[in-house]
Amino acid sequence: MRDPVLNLAESYDYPLLNAFWTMMIFFLWVLWFMLLFRVIGDIFRDDGLGGWGKAGWTVLVILVPFLGILIYLIARGRGMGERELMRAQQNEQAFRSYVRESAAPPSHAEELSKLAELKNRGDITAAEYETAKAKVLSA
Repeated sequence: MRDPVLNLAESYDYPLLNAFWTMMIFFLWVLWFMLLFRVIGDIFRDDGLGGWGKAGWTVLVILVPFLGILIYLIARGRGMGERELMRAQQNEQAFRSYVRESAAPPSHAEELSKLAELKNRGDITAAEYETAKAKVLSA
């Protein structure tokens, strides 16, 4: 009597080339979805594209995906990179300004100007202003 495991192994035939093609198809499938989401994201993030333009591109990409993505990349592919670069630069600039504002304590001049503004608006009295000014200058 033959071993059932050995019998199963003998009947199973999946050549190395088939494994390669399976991995290639899976890789292309993942790549396709990444490209599809990148294009749809670019459509909705583009401020220069109006509502009807966004709707039209979205319908084209969803109804005829391969042709729609190809047409979008040909027509607006260069702008995708430029828009992504501008977005990255704006995010970097916003982050740097946030860090500068958060990390650096306000200077004496800024604090004094805020105190003067409060005094001019009548939010604090002259005596409170002088007390706060002395406190700022002593620090």
